[in-house]
Amino acid sequence: MTFDAVVVSFDAARGDGTLRDDGGREFYFHCVTIVDGSRTIDAGARVRARRRVGLRGHDEATDVVKV
Repeated sequence: MTFDAVVVSFDAARGDGTLRDDGGREFYFHCVTIVDGSRTIDAGARVRARRRVGLRGHDEATDVVKV
């Protein structure tokens, strides 16, 4: 399932950040899930991503694509 979202925050030193979908739900993501291989993304960027359940049972974003 894909969803549209906005990058709420991204910490380049740690390589992780948070997305917020149009319904207000937040998803953790790691830089290796950015599809174009850039390993960085600006807060406020519009993206499309897929939801997955992470290792700790929380929703995470994967296959993050800038739109």
